[in-house]
Amino acid sequence: MINHLGQGVPSLEEAKLLLLEGQKLNPGPWIEHSMNAGRAAELIAKNCKGLNPDVALVLGMLHDIGVRFGVSYMKHILHGYNFAMEKGYYKLAKVCLTHSFECQDIRTCFGRWDYCSDEEYSFIKNYIESAEYDDYDRLIQLCDALALPSGFCLMEKRMVDVALRHGIHGHIINKWRSTFKNKQYFEERMGKSIYSVLPGVIENTFDL
Repeated sequence: MINHLGQGVPSLEEAKLLLLEGQKLNPGPWIEHSMNAGRAAELIAKNCKGLNPDVALVLGMLHDIGVRFGVSYMKHILHGYNFAMEKGYYKLAKVCLTHSFECQDIRTCFGRWDYCSDEEYSFIKNYIESAEYDDYDRLIQLCDALALPSGFCLMEKRMVDVALRHGIHGHIINKWRSTFKNKQYFEERMGKSIYSVLPGVIENTFDL
């Protein structure tokens, strides 16, 4: 599959196989979260002219594919980047890095850098600061903030869920502001609320 930017991403069939492999290598709720992020991206893309829903689905499904290599906190984004680059999936590789950094400041991320060397940290920092984000980068960032393993939810619930697991720090507010800017951006493109196309948001948010 080639997106409209001319950058390679896996086919849907291969994406499913890669997630299945990942589930066997490192079972956990990241699989369900990834599937829900992909589905949210597909549904939003269907309502935005110029976005390919199939590309959005695959990128959302595989944004956390680096987790297949095991627990590594923030290094999972580099694992995903390297994995996708080795397969020639350059757009997916980019999303594996950009999905955690809405405002292109790596200090804003959740999670620790325990498993990253100084060289790896510098690579990620320089990559994010110099990257030109496109609508797929922004879309997967948004959908990452909409998807729990149990389904779609209000962004605020997902934000609190991540904060409770990883803690907060002085740069989180900038990350959250950028997430809400992404939400506003896509809602203006859609002409309606993102939640209007995501089934089960109320039920999943409030555990009805």
